[in-house]
Amino acid sequence: MGALHLNGITLPDEQTTDLWIVDGKWVREPVPKATTIVSGGWITPGLVDAHCHIGIRFGGGHESPDGAREQASVEARAGVLLARDAGSPVPTRFLDEEDAMPRIIRAGRHIAAPKRYIRDLGIDVEDEKDLPDEVRRQARAGDGWVKLVGDWIDRDAGDLAPLWSREILREAIAAAHDEGARVTAHVFGEDALPDLLDAGIDCIEHGTGLTATTIDQMARDGVALVPTLVNIDNFPSIADSASRFPLYAAHMRDLHERAGQAVRDAVEAGVPVYTGTDAGGMVEHGRIADEIDKLREHAMTTDQAVAAASWSARDWLGADTAYSAGERADAVVYLEDPRSRPQVLRHPVRILCAGTVVA
Repeated sequence: MGALHLNGITLPDEQTTDLWIVDGKWVREPVPKATTIVSGGWITPGLVDAHCHIGIRFGGGHESPDGAREQASVEARAGVLLARDAGSPVPTRFLDEEDAMPRIIRAGRHIAAPKRYIRDLGIDVEDEKDLPDEVRRQARAGDGWVKLVGDWIDRDAGDLAPLWSREILREAIAAAHDEGARVTAHVFGEDALPDLLDAGIDCIEHGTGLTATTIDQMARDGVALVPTLVNIDNFPSIADSASRFPLYAAHMRDLHERAGQAVRDAVEAGVPVYTGTDAGGMVEHGRIADEIDKLREHAMTTDQAVAAASWSARDWLGADTAYSAGERADAVVYLEDPRSRPQVLRHPVRILCAGTVVA
């Protein structure tokens, strides 16, 4: 379509603004003969799914390249223009060269211990002393993030249990930081959290086992939380399928009951909280509006939830939030302010992904 022109109220600065797009990048000076595609409305820099898995098939297993492409396209059509892929077993960098694909920030593959995670999805470290070296490898393979499995069911114990010692976590997280990467961890229960936090972790995924003590430490240290509430809704069905492990099943049901309060307590304590759906596996892609609704229901004002799903999350992940000249032209446009009428998040009037109109 050549050069494009948008006019509307930009968020979060609430300024009536003219923007132009040339070759998929923002331009702040007028471009002659640009085609106006937005005239009025509320312009956001796009939504963020900060915990998804492009490359894990819904229902489980590795996705094909075409399947991964469709997953990314579904996210873009839902308004997700930035996705933090929190662990994928298949390479997806080919998507970076394709039009109309969200920007993907990758965390490499999950790092777990043998028989302590979903088969074939992660890298198994046989001896925990090798964890720092594997963290370095995944840091170099990713885009500034590494994903640890912090806890999982221990079949001998019959319940959730940590995978790693505090000492090795300190070495591993220091190794990631030395590589310029941040570290996040899958954590359902309570017991793995103190060691991960003491070791200097940067983010916690799920966090259903948060306590007053660990929440205070996260707030003090600026550790982020991505609670994935739409996936936590699956905890009762997980418990139902685990009748062989009654302690684990009861624990999962209890964590499900406490999840909303845990996120609310974290928000009130000042923990930075961002949206993530855990799409792939047990959650279909494109459900970011559902996650925003969950945060509004349990823990946040609408203003907070929309920010956590857009400009605040983009800032946390190092993406542009100011429509700066030369930056990738991502925008989702709504007829009304989504902070006042969150229903419009499901009905954008225009989605521009790197300057390409996708909806």
